[in-house]
Amino acid sequence: MQNFNLLQKLFAKAVTNIVTLLLFILLCPNTSKAQNTRLNIPFNNNWKFAKITDTAQTRDHWQNVNLPHTWNAVDMQTGNNFYEGEALYEKSYVFDEKLKGKRIFIRFEGVGQVADLYVNNSLIGSHKGGYSAFAFDISYAVKYGENNLIKIKVNNKARADVIPVNHFLFGIYGGIYRPVSLIITDLVNISVTDYASSGVYITQKNVSKQKADVSIAVKVENLSGKPTSISLRNTIYNSLGKKVTQKITQHLLSPMGRQEITQDLTVNDPTLWNGLENPYLYKVSTEILKENKIIDHIDQPLGLRKIELIAGEGVFLNGKKYPMHGVARHQDRWAYGSALSNVQHAEDLAIIKEMGATTIRLAHYQQAEYMYAKADSIGFLVWAEIPFVNTFTRDEADNAKQQMEELVKQNYNHPSIYIWGLHNEVYGKTPADYPAVLTRNLNDLAQKLDPNRYTGAVSGYAEMNRPTNLNAQVQGINHYFGWYGGNIGDLKEWAQNIEKNYQGYNLILSEYGADGNIFQQQEQATLPDKWDYTSSFYPENFETKTHEKQWGIIAKHPVILASYVWNMFDFATPMWNRGSLTARNMKGLVSFDRKIKKDAFFWYKANWSKEPVIYLTERRTIERKNAITPVTVYSNQGEPSLFVNGKKINTSPVYGETAVHYIFNAVPLKKGKNKIRATVKNNGRTFSDEIEWVLK
Repeated sequence: MQNFNLLQKLFAKAVTNIVTLLLFILLCPNTSKAQNTRLNIPFNNNWKFAKITDTAQTRDHWQNVNLPHTWNAVDMQTGNNFYEGEALYEKSYVFDEKLKGKRIFIRFEGVGQVADLYVNNSLIGSHKGGYSAFAFDISYAVKYGENNLIKIKVNNKARADVIPVNHFLFGIYGGIYRPVSLIITDLVNISVTDYASSGVYITQKNVSKQKADVSIAVKVENLSGKPTSISLRNTIYNSLGKKVTQKITQHLLSPMGRQEITQDLTVNDPTLWNGLENPYLYKVSTEILKENKIIDHIDQPLGLRKIELIAGEGVFLNGKKYPMHGVARHQDRWAYGSALSNVQHAEDLAIIKEMGATTIRLAHYQQAEYMYAKADSIGFLVWAEIPFVNTFTRDEADNAKQQMEELVKQNYNHPSIYIWGLHNEVYGKTPADYPAVLTRNLNDLAQKLDPNRYTGAVSGYAEMNRPTNLNAQVQGINHYFGWYGGNIGDLKEWAQNIEKNYQGYNLILSEYGADGNIFQQQEQATLPDKWDYTSSFYPENFETKTHEKQWGIIAKHPVILASYVWNMFDFATPMWNRGSLTARNMKGLVSFDRKIKKDAFFWYKANWSKEPVIYLTERRTIERKNAITPVTVYSNQGEPSLFVNGKKINTSPVYGETAVHYIFNAVPLKKGKNKIRATVKNNGRTFSDEIEWVLK
């Protein structure tokens, strides 16, 4: 028995050793490379957190939290009585003695919104801005082989010198609400602290099916204290990991200052990044070698594509007109605030893709790095922007420029991004006023940093000639015809006016829509063509009616180069109290918790998606007042048949705003329950949908 127990122990130990070895091999496929190149260590678990209040000064009130974390996950979503102020995060960490002679950085992907970093009670640095990443070199502050106290003081109070300057259009969630990592490099390294970018900037030119010219600029630092001979190697791999092309150059690095090295390569017969149809990605592998050993290494995506906006015609991807079916997205969700996991980000993208959207406006600020990376691999075109929104103070110019540079540099290599957003609904009285001047300066900065993408700025008024307009390459217009004035159908006359009077102007309808409360319903046939948004009644049906009418208009007017539904998801507006639901903007096509897809979601899915759709609207308008009523069906599979209580309606439907829009008029209902069923046959398959109404 003793021998058997000994054998068991030996076997268990052997299994443990094999598993450890396998994990080591999986995590470090090139042992030499893993030991000598940079390490990226997640730094998200086992933090202590406390708000800075009178009761939180003792350790008894500190909470154990993992990141991402926000202290406003609930209070900012239920009203304007939310905590706005300072809080502390602390974490103890032992840095191995073996890290001596290395550079140690800590990188925060997003902290809302002003952060002061301390290591062992010494201030390392501060960052202003709640949506961009930042990184600090902490090599000289840490103690090796013993506990180090990492502390970050966070403040989400709105302030005049940091954009956004208020909580009006959306709340500034407080906390370390995106991931944190430690980055360990050699003393000679690709820059980590160039506005927390990758340090590698990939520019593509002359892109065609025959070839593409690729220029790779690498920011390099040498803190070894002496001139150092290195090789810089850039390799482009295809999606299967096969080497396509490579360049190696030799350099003597000065120990004085950050240096930029540029290499030019050519990809012959490239596979182009072609949006949702084929989001093909190459990989650029950048390596620094010293004495033939890799001492630093980073990978970046490369999607070879050519994007052109042609006024009056549309957006062209690789020479072909591309359908710009757009939605906007805020990053928060019910009960989580902005502290979302990648699983939740992925769910949002999956819902957007299901609906058939091709482009996303990630508004009104820089969003999670995961979102841009996944947009690359899924194939969305992305509008990326900074949070210069709503108003101005005259104190925010420096911070706006800082956040502009962070946005561009941190996201420079994403093929999905086609436009940099400069401002949203910020107004002056003349073209020489502060907002217009700052917008022009932001435009110059964005163009200097990245001359190969477009810039855009957005007005909330329907006039093209507003004083703050026309200071970027694209003019965005946010307008809610029928909601904030006028009638739903006024969009048509507006588009015709643009066609007539503004030929040659790049115009995007950057926001449109209406609020829709899923808990408030009114039979759509009884609704007017405009709504009083100051009321407490926001029926979902009016939102549906708005989108039915307005997408039909947009689709017929190519002068609108792209359009973005506002919004994909309901989101928090802590300073608002509208439509009987406090602190909520309900213009989303999907509920705040992502559980309910509104009727308007299926309107766009039927129009945009290649998936079969047959959908009966007004499924939440269960209680009916009218015994004779229209019934609306969305079908992208052809003309449907309609059945009420098992009997076929023999009258043919009339066409609505687009080819998927079918309306059966004068449909009779009986008192009590009514089962409504729509069916359609296409290519040997039958598709159907069913709802139930109750006639009172």
